[in-house]
Amino acid sequence: MLELGAQSVRRMAQAVEEAYKAGSNDYWLSPLVLEVDGRPVGRIRAGDAVLFCCRRGERETQLTRAFVEAQFSAFPRPDLSPLTFVPLTLYHPDFIGLPTAFSPQSIPHTLGEVVAGQGLAQLRLAEEEKYAHITYFLSGGRAEPFPGEKDRKVPSSLSNPPQALGGLVDALQEELARSRPHWAALNVATGDILGHSGELSVKLSCAQAVDSALSEILRCARDNDYWAVITADHGLLEEHGPPEGPPNVSHTTNPVPFLLVGPAGETPPLAQEGILADVAPTVLSMLGLPQPEEMLGRPLLLGKTPRAKGVVLVVLDGWGLGGHSTGNPIALAHTPCWDELCRGPLASLAASGEAVGLLPGRKGNSEAGHMNLGAGRVVPQDEVRIQEAIESGAFLDNPVFRRAIEEVKAREGALHLLGLLSEQSSHGSMEYVLELLRLARREGVDRTYVHLITDGRSTQPGTAPALLRQFGTQMNEIGLGTVVTLVGRGLALDRGGDYTGKTERAYRALVEGTDARAVKA
Repeated sequence: MLELGAQSVRRMAQAVEEAYKAGSNDYWLSPLVLEVDGRPVGRIRAGDAVLFCCRRGERETQLTRAFVEAQFSAFPRPDLSPLTFVPLTLYHPDFIGLPTAFSPQSIPHTLGEVVAGQGLAQLRLAEEEKYAHITYFLSGGRAEPFPGEKDRKVPSSLSNPPQALGGLVDALQEELARSRPHWAALNVATGDILGHSGELSVKLSCAQAVDSALSEILRCARDNDYWAVITADHGLLEEHGPPEGPPNVSHTTNPVPFLLVGPAGETPPLAQEGILADVAPTVLSMLGLPQPEEMLGRPLLLGKTPRAKGVVLVVLDGWGLGGHSTGNPIALAHTPCWDELCRGPLASLAASGEAVGLLPGRKGNSEAGHMNLGAGRVVPQDEVRIQEAIESGAFLDNPVFRRAIEEVKAREGALHLLGLLSEQSSHGSMEYVLELLRLARREGVDRTYVHLITDGRSTQPGTAPALLRQFGTQMNEIGLGTVVTLVGRGLALDRGGDYTGKTERAYRALVEGTDARAVKA
């Protein structure tokens, strides 16, 4: 097995390099499956155990459903029972019955809960791509709407992301005029979707489209007598990188903006700096609502607080503050609305690292951003809890992991580790897989197979082979494991509902070894 493990890494890395030559990339890598003597090895079978080593949730939900839901109907599946399936964190409330390794935290008295507790109406609005963030994450991990809360989503257009902006603006206008919520939260996803592009021209067009939509959003707020609170969840679009490259395609550690615009164009004075947890207290103060003692953030207003009949919180996803350098698409693009806003009071909010409950120096992400925005306090993120468990040794003694291994040993099945080939993605780290390989080695699970998801977002383009070889070196030091599957994040972690076009391809590769390129060991 040790020889096969080392060989699997070499052959898989070569296969990825060949895929690059054929025009593929890490994000959309078509499945690669290890084959020995003409047959795929390490497929997931009845009696096995799968440890899904990713965190967060909105990108992990579809593949998890395909494995665990009894009434799943998106595509036909073989009967894999009994199968032990362990998610690293609770990806969705529907999975509350699964043996989750790191159970969710309870985050009481969020902004949405306080508004609901006063008997006031609220609106959550986003396109499909970010619907979970403006609902589940903004509510501190609560899936059910609060009393008086209306959740609405509009279709995403991943082939042409700016196309969704018109539907978002129309929906906002309709809801403000008809439903009259006291507080509305709106996510504008385009900057995050296209900010991952390596093409400067794409980012320039994106910034212009978002700016145009922002102008319309402010018009909607003004026409309906609402104050607009404008901020972001993390940085991304503001940093393309130097002309000589390589282009930045991942989130940043830059701060994000905070601005206020009243229905008559008022722009009251603001504190110069703050954190995302300061946004909820600011909104509550403007609505004249009490701030719960659990909210440790502070209002960002200086002087007299304006009293608002209603507030629209606009989250420009991935829109950070990056200065006026030649590598800042927002500064380079034609953005008259944004330029005018920036001439008034603007606060700079920390949106990464410890300021949002992440590890020091860690780039911000949408989950942490929205959780902190809604909670009004710094919320320790799962990566911090998991890292602390690894450092203390508690990770290897996690009772859920131990129980899964006991079950698979009793059934004489195989252990499968499914994780992200990345060092610092907000969705996980290959360190988790390596830690579980150490546990499997300690517990004597000889048949342990590794299925890796290539990143292409938090990693530089074209780095999957190098990361794979790095992973292989550590795997060989542990003395256990064979890499049997590689598949791109865009397929395995789709969050757009494309079960048959994307999720099924990943599932078939993992379970059957079909619809995949064979990599001969």
